[in-house]
Amino acid sequence: MLTRRHIRVKVMQCIYALVHSKNESIDDQEKFLTESIENMYTLYLLLLSLLVEVHDFEKDQHTKSKKKYIETASDAYPDKEKFIKNKLLNQLSTNQLLKDELKKRKLKNWYLNDEYVKLIHKELIESEAFKAYMLSPEGSYQDDKAIVQSLFKNIIAPNEKIYDYFEDYQLTWVDDLPLVNTFLLKLLKKAKEGASASYFLPELLKDEEDMLFAKQLFTKTLLNNAELEKEIEGKTPNWDKDRIADIDAILLKMAICELLNFSSIPEKVTINEFLEIAKEYSTPKSSIFINGILDKLVKEYQAENRLNKVGRGLL
Repeated sequence: MLTRRHIRVKVMQCIYALVHSKNESIDDQEKFLTESIENMYTLYLLLLSLLVEVHDFEKDQHTKSKKKYIETASDAYPDKEKFIKNKLLNQLSTNQLLKDELKKRKLKNWYLNDEYVKLIHKELIESEAFKAYMLSPEGSYQDDKAIVQSLFKNIIAPNEKIYDYFEDYQLTWVDDLPLVNTFLLKLLKKAKEGASASYFLPELLKDEEDMLFAKQLFTKTLLNNAELEKEIEGKTPNWDKDRIADIDAILLKMAICELLNFSSIPEKVTINEFLEIAKEYSTPKSSIFINGILDKLVKEYQAENRLNKVGRGLL
């Protein structure tokens, strides 16, 4: 689920938080890093379960409507239960692994805050995509999948109230939402009718090495802060650490740390990864600034035989 780039971003965020919190305990911050990474899975589960809750709410509304004699907009639909029969949503609703994971983590957020479920459901049934889906005679898995993708992409993901709720619930989720939203949308697009229950509960990290990488990059960058600053000195005219943006300084130190301490990661990979992160999280000119310094350093390290790279490296 998480790539090495996402992990680098998490490390950057934690170093930034440490610098501004004045908390000098590396143990506390390493714990925060671990929790921040692991909490991304909780966010993923909450977003996935929101789809289930909206589906369940539609079932409840349909049951209640049967007891009424007032004509509603849904009476115009050929099959009023089409959304209820949605094959992809039923895969999620009947997924025992998902139920067990939500229970284990005690995630009852939407049960305790059902106003968000009602809000999303209202926007869904009023959307043109939903009306077209309900009026269409087709009942294929692809058709079912398309409306779920539309629900998530156009209603849930951009919803400001859902965003505010997550921000209040867990501050670090503000930066995590775009990543998790993108991942979940891709997962929905690739879903198949015969997919196993485990398909919807992917591993957060590829293996234990990813978490080890995160911790080592974090601690090595912090513990070698003074030495890393010296590496930067003289590599740019009129260098003044107080004039460099905080994020740029952190990214430079992390990149240099990775170049010198992670032999399995090719220098080109390191440079490209941090340039992409700079483009997304720092100023418009940051990637050019960072690239210039790293380019000088790599040439210097190669001349001094300080880069001992082995293997193909990992992203």
